[in-house]
Amino acid sequence: MPLVEKTNPQHPDFIKLIQALDADLAFRDGDEKDFHAQYNKTDNIKHAVVIFENEIAVGCGALRHFDEFTVEIKRMYVAPESRGKGIATQVLLTLEDWARTLGYTHAVLETGEKYPEAISLYTKNGYERIPNYGQYEKVISSRCFKKTLY
Repeated sequence: MPLVEKTNPQHPDFIKLIQALDADLAFRDGDEKDFHAQYNKTDNIKHAVVIFENEIAVGCGALRHFDEFTVEIKRMYVAPESRGKGIATQVLLTLEDWARTLGYTHAVLETGEKYPEAISLYTKNGYERIPNYGQYEKVISSRCFKKTLY
């Protein structure tokens, strides 16, 4: 069974995984990559999760404070060779549980239309599509979601 580690964004394995995520995003997002990159920094993230399989970091995700009651799910990624094993769901559920312990009652997130596997993950885990929020408001390719955590 994979090992879950709650950590912070300075964790070396978290950094390695988000570098792989950023490379994947740059490839898939093309011209939009620079817009999204400015909102994917880890400066204001305090809580990160890394999943290990056989002592190798294979998945990650993070929480960022959004407002008094809401946390934003950020930096979700699973290495290609570990996909299809439920690791993304494990990351997501761990982040949601952690958010509850921190006192949040809702979670929001943004993904893109070019990421049908992410949209599927979020909808099967109870996230509902909402109007694009904040910096994503006018981004036609963005897909924003929200879930009640209690």
